[in-house]
Amino acid sequence: MKINSIFSFMDFYIEKILKMSLYLLFLATAVLIVVQVLLRYVFCAPLMGTEEILVFPTIWLYFLGAVNASRDESHITAKVLEVFIKKKSSLYLERTIMSILSLAVVLWLTYWAWDYFLYSFKAWKLSASLYIPMFFAESAFLVGLVLMSVYTFVELLKNIKLFRFNREEEAVSSC
Repeated sequence: MKINSIFSFMDFYIEKILKMSLYLLFLATAVLIVVQVLLRYVFCAPLMGTEEILVFPTIWLYFLGAVNASRDESHITAKVLEVFIKKKSSLYLERTIMSILSLAVVLWLTYWAWDYFLYSFKAWKLSASLYIPMFFAESAFLVGLVLMSVYTFVELLKNIKLFRFNREEEAVSSC
């Protein structure tokens, strides 16, 4: 089995798990907000701790949403240089350089997330009123950044392939 087909197979299941997780996290966040609003403003009886519980799905939603954007390559980018670049090979070179820089940044952040993950596990901090271990929310940093690193690396490989293929195509057409 080729590496590309193995990654495609894994990506299929990662996508399914990711989409379902995002759906459930969004649903949990919305339900918690509605419950809090109803209790506070309709029944004038706020339930203590809902804001504290809300932190957990919100952090996971944020990071898994970022993973989804990396996976779909729909993350926010400022492609200002692409307006001025006319040659396809130069465009793909710029995208390759952008991917290298993005990978460097996300790997650097992943390294920090690993240190924070170890600290969070060792410290085992608890939430203020419900005493829920914050490790369960803080582990989202590492999981999200590891997955973003993988998808940024895949994007880099794609851009390198486009750059190499396009350069060969230009060499053939210039003869």
